[in-house]
Amino acid sequence: MKNFLIWLVVLIVVAGGAYFIYKGMTAGPTQLEPLPSSPVATTTDTQAATDKHEEQIGTSTQGRAIMAYHFGEGDTELLFVGGIHGGYSWDTALVAYELMDYLAANPSAVPANERVTVIPVLNPDGLYKVVGTTGRFAAADVTASAAVQAEGRFNANEVDLNRNFDCDWKTTAVWQNKTVSGGTAAFSEPESKAMQSYVETQKPDAVVVWYSAAGGVFASNCHNGTLPETTALTKLYADASGYKAYQSFDFYAVTGDMVNWLAKRGTPAISVLLTTHGQVEWDKNRAGIKAVLQHYAQ
Repeated sequence: MKNFLIWLVVLIVVAGGAYFIYKGMTAGPTQLEPLPSSPVATTTDTQAATDKHEEQIGTSTQGRAIMAYHFGEGDTELLFVGGIHGGYSWDTALVAYELMDYLAANPSAVPANERVTVIPVLNPDGLYKVVGTTGRFAAADVTASAAVQAEGRFNANEVDLNRNFDCDWKTTAVWQNKTVSGGTAAFSEPESKAMQSYVETQKPDAVVVWYSAAGGVFASNCHNGTLPETTALTKLYADASGYKAYQSFDFYAVTGDMVNWLAKRGTPAISVLLTTHGQVEWDKNRAGIKAVLQHYAQ
């Protein structure tokens, strides 16, 4: 009887094990929780990365965006500005775009302690009048007459933006032998107001502004003498680029000038005037830019 009970228990155990094995085979694969995947950049992540390197700093009179583009992550900010005279000096916008292309292709060109900011078109309405866009364009796209290009110098309120800043500002100003509008007050125009806001908020360490046409590098001042750092910038950009250096712009009286306003604020700033209205002169300006970046490198 005892042996019978032992064999009965063994039979029950074996039968139960077989049953559970059978159930496991017929129930299908176990649904495991998936392993966490490697993080990937979402559309939002990509947009955030893009936004970090470009920003809208203002809006033109006709509602067009005024953009700034950033390269590098350092604390020393160098600001380069083109297109303040819109379609009249369209070549200055192309120099700025060339700089953006160069820095995008050569990120190591920006020293670790620096951030380069480029505002390629400060007067998008004036540029649009001549080339039909406020973004990238080529010299071949400029087919407007000289008269239309001259009209593109001004913003949509017919104000010369380089007469709308707070250094010797006057409502009636001069461009060569012509009378032009300086606006109703210093910074009356949204474009110059955008520049003022950016400079006062970000406090760039030095500013280079492109104009045309005279073929030279001009120091800034606003009745307080030229800053020593501005004198140094003028010389190094001129020496590297081959442009002639000038301590001031004195071809005719200028009021409300942007770089002179920067000097009034104590910000080193220079005007780089291209030789003509149709030459980008990238090689010359690249050499000048590289000299400036090296000057501020630690």
